[in-house]
Amino acid sequence: MVSVTWEELGAAALARQFPELPGREAAAVPEMVRLVGPVQSQTARSPFIGLAARFPGITHEAVTSAYEAFEIVRGSVIRGTVHTCVAEHHPLLEVATRAGQRPIWLRTLKLVEPAVDQLWQALEEHARDEWRTPAELFDHLATWVKAHGGVDTIERGLGRYLAFGHGGLVRRPLKGGWDRQGAPGYRTAAALLPGDRTAALADPHALDELFREHVRAHGPSSRQDLAWWSGLGLTRVDEVLRRLELPSVSGPDGQEYVDLRDPRAPREVPGVRLLPEFDALMCAYAPAARVRFMAPAIGRRLWNLNNGMVMPPVLVDGRITGYWRAPGSARKRPMEVVWFAGTRRPRTSELEEPVAALEQALATTVTDVRLTREAL
Repeated sequence: MVSVTWEELGAAALARQFPELPGREAAAVPEMVRLVGPVQSQTARSPFIGLAARFPGITHEAVTSAYEAFEIVRGSVIRGTVHTCVAEHHPLLEVATRAGQRPIWLRTLKLVEPAVDQLWQALEEHARDEWRTPAELFDHLATWVKAHGGVDTIERGLGRYLAFGHGGLVRRPLKGGWDRQGAPGYRTAAALLPGDRTAALADPHALDELFREHVRAHGPSSRQDLAWWSGLGLTRVDEVLRRLELPSVSGPDGQEYVDLRDPRAPREVPGVRLLPEFDALMCAYAPAARVRFMAPAIGRRLWNLNNGMVMPPVLVDGRITGYWRAPGSARKRPMEVVWFAGTRRPRTSELEEPVAALEQALATTVTDVRLTREAL
């Protein structure tokens, strides 16, 4: 088996995560999201920033228009986390989400099969015709569970999370912009999006297409990468990989990394890019395999394991070497760009384009940029 280095794995992944696409109009946004794969979106601004880093010149209006037209959609899917994806990929994410969440629902709510599927259907019926708040979904869930022999009481925080985290709903801000952390509302995906979701959910090989999409957008991928990203166990991942029969190479960690038979050619990404919290360069890969983009110490510094938050990374010449911040919510704010000791210092001139791209995507103004060196 051919052996590859972390640098080679990184270059192959960068070719997929930073593809060439000429258009920047609203009609191009779905293709952007399709190319780079689902965008983790707990922080509402992340899709705007992530697309700006990959497609400088994309505007806040273009991304917002794609959301409003449901060409790209947001919902709590794989790993129970909020993601943005193109509408046609949502059923694939829903399949993985239901598979990953089922044991949690059974264990937490003390239900037995097929009650979980019936509860999911009840929640989707409740949100079919109008946008529901998390509180409304929780109340519906708690009442249904008690009436069907489950637990008598559900802790409210956990119950709210479960109520919208099974994959069958999409969300939108009930007030404020799509890039703001406004109060969300939820509707049933089947009522808003095209396609036969019933067929996708019943397809025993639906995960095959989902994993193929991960490899296309993020590969080469190890079984650990696929398990971490999808929230599914290694046994399920191995079953899918056996069916796909993808070619593989041996990585520097001794793991096999599968890829498509005709992947994009590896590429370099020179200069500086300002990435969002939970960017795919961190969240699409198992923690140990993120070394293809950064030193392990940098990964530990950026990802706060106590609260699960990630500082927005700075990518310099294809490597994550620091982070940036522009605290507050005002439309005019200063920015600080931090690089870690032992990495290349970003040049002030290199920040002009990524800062301008960020301003266009967030409809904001950066009043000042300060460069700071920080020890690891």
